[in-house]
Amino acid sequence: MALGKYARVDGRRSSSSYCSTLTIVVFVALCLVGVWMMISSSGVPDQNVDVPQENKNEVKESKTKRRCQKRSLWRGLRRSLKKKPSEETKTEDISENGTEDGGKKKEGGDSKPENGESNLEGKDSNENSSDGKGDSEVNSDVKKSDPDESRKKSDSEESENILENSSETKDEDKAEGGQIEEKIEEKVNESDESTGENKENDQSKNLSSNEVYPSGAQSELVNETTSQAGAWSTQAAESKNEKETQRSSKEQSGYNWKLCNVTAGPDYIPCLDNWKAIQSLHSTKHYEHRERHCPEEPPTCLVSIPEGYRRSIEWPKSREKIWYYNVPHAKLAQVKGHQNWVKLTGEYLTFPGGGTQFKYGALHYIDFIQESVPDVAWGKRSRVILDVGCGVASFGGFLFDRDVITMSLAPKDEHEAQVQFALERGIPAISAVMGTKRLPFPGRVFDIIHCARCRVPWHIEGGKLLLELNRVLRPGGFFVWSATPVYQKLAEDVEIWNAMKELTKALCWELVSIKKDTVNKVGVAIYRKPSSNECYEKRSQNEPPICPDSDDPNAAWSVPLQACLHKVPVKETECGSQWPGQWPARLDKPPYWLLSSQVGVYGKASPEDFTADYDHWKRVVKNSYLNGMGINWSNVRNVMDMRSVYGGFAAALKDLKIWVMNVVSIDSADTLPIIYERGLFGIYHDWCESFSTYPRTYDLLHADHLFSKIKTRCNVVSLVAEVDRILRPEGKLIVRDDVETINELEGLVRSMQWEVRMTFTKDKEGLLCAQKTTWRPEESETVSYAIA
Repeated sequence: MALGKYARVDGRRSSSSYCSTLTIVVFVALCLVGVWMMISSSGVPDQNVDVPQENKNEVKESKTKRRCQKRSLWRGLRRSLKKKPSEETKTEDISENGTEDGGKKKEGGDSKPENGESNLEGKDSNENSSDGKGDSEVNSDVKKSDPDESRKKSDSEESENILENSSETKDEDKAEGGQIEEKIEEKVNESDESTGENKENDQSKNLSSNEVYPSGAQSELVNETTSQAGAWSTQAAESKNEKETQRSSKEQSGYNWKLCNVTAGPDYIPCLDNWKAIQSLHSTKHYEHRERHCPEEPPTCLVSIPEGYRRSIEWPKSREKIWYYNVPHAKLAQVKGHQNWVKLTGEYLTFPGGGTQFKYGALHYIDFIQESVPDVAWGKRSRVILDVGCGVASFGGFLFDRDVITMSLAPKDEHEAQVQFALERGIPAISAVMGTKRLPFPGRVFDIIHCARCRVPWHIEGGKLLLELNRVLRPGGFFVWSATPVYQKLAEDVEIWNAMKELTKALCWELVSIKKDTVNKVGVAIYRKPSSNECYEKRSQNEPPICPDSDDPNAAWSVPLQACLHKVPVKETECGSQWPGQWPARLDKPPYWLLSSQVGVYGKASPEDFTADYDHWKRVVKNSYLNGMGINWSNVRNVMDMRSVYGGFAAALKDLKIWVMNVVSIDSADTLPIIYERGLFGIYHDWCESFSTYPRTYDLLHADHLFSKIKTRCNVVSLVAEVDRILRPEGKLIVRDDVETINELEGLVRSMQWEVRMTFTKDKEGLLCAQKTTWRPEESETVSYAIA
């Protein structure tokens, strides 16, 4: 009805009035178009340029003024349309004058913002020139949003240099023999390389500070953040990488981790806490219950962290004290406190002395041994030591002051957490026992073997256990025995001493010294293993018998002990026929028994292989690991190379205050004797099983092409769980492997809430650096065989 009413009223209007109104409407419309064009031309379009915040506010205010002026003008024009016909002519004049004047006024009014914006550019230019800063001043605001980007950028350049030459060598080696699995860097033209680096640096200066600059062909640095201002990759590359990532980590990236519900709790060692296997043993006479009994399927759950755990104290302070809540066990302090092993002092566990045999300090005891036999020559002739029954490993801990490294071992027994104490202190140690199987070390590699009241029955069953020490002791090396049978006259001690005299004579060991330390009031007997077979051939009785030639002294993985005597090697091409050079000269020289006629791991002649490996790792460590990954090496003490070859990685870290456990996989070339010959140490291991160490005992794990090889034999998830178990919170994992494996591992460590510090890929090779956190899953999983 209303619409009809208005229609009738409009119909009565005169034709002249209608035309007048139409003319006014058209004229006003034209005025509006003109005003709009003038307003639009006076404003400056938004630009995608980063400017200082105060200038941004000024621009924002000028824009606000223009918007308000536009709205005011529109309201005035709308009001003019509502005026009476008699006022239309006047309105038109006002509109024209208003528009013209308004335009001038607007133009003049906008001159301030326009000048302000032009002044903004000039201001930036003046400020940059006066401060000596270029465009980087603007980009500095972006840099603050990601403070680690600059470091990650340098990581990419250094990491690329590592992988670039590796891939070149791989192609070259394939052309030579086609049998090479490793990638060793060859020496490149350093001048060309440095020139290339300078060009990269010059170019990167012109880019924003959070930009990822690809310094080589098809290189890519995958950052924590996905925004990379100014660095645009191709759609083909993005799609390819995403498809590969989804394919390789589709399941693993969302892995549902659970917490291990086990009797051992935070101290869980899967192969030593297999209670189902231990309870089924027929005998424990030979400490079978302390040996490794690994489950058929290794656990894939995560071990809990003790309440109150905190970052370990740095070396060397850690040698004197550790945080109690990191290893919350007071039993050893109660039992051995009077012997100065360990004491509970407030929130610390302290180690005031050494052990039962050197209550008044290990250093005096160490000096006493060398005074007794000067040929010991700590840190020169004697470099690699085995300490059996190490207790809390104070002997090995203070031998570092003599430039000596010690492999300390003790069982996980009633002496609660002694090996865990040692590792928390920053001293090398493993959980092991002299039982029914050989120790996981090659033959003839230790310069000295030490036993301070270790309570090992060396003399029983034909001397089987002492013969195992003879296997791993280097010809010409020493056995240092400080135990009660050496200096006490109790009936049991006298009986043991007499039995040891007969046994060591049958082994042709020479008693070179037997003295009593007046300070610690203990006696020390020092034996020397023969350097030839002459004594063996003159024995009146073949007891213990000589091992058959088919018995390989280097065979050590789960091999049963035998009561036989291994001969001393006499050929110059055999390891152990000569004493290695003094430390540190022995570190970087190929062992004398590596011949050019032999083919090394990488397909070259063995000595060249050795040198190439060492050069490779020196370059990698210097260019990337020490400076390019943001690792604070002052927080690093316990290091493991999970797949060592010649020990080049450990050798390259020689000048740092760290020690490296070199692990040689049982399915890899047996190069562990070479590692010992260099003055380093290590162990055999199968990574389809757990390692014989407590949880949270290593600061850094290094794995070079381990995961890609191990996942062909066993579950990679269980190996990742093992890595989490033995790595300390805030500890680092460095992995070098193929791209597919790197992507898979990245998904797994992210699912454990680890911080991925860096991933780098080039061609088919990749690098991953991640840091463990304290995250633990809420859901738990009961491990039935680990419940006592």
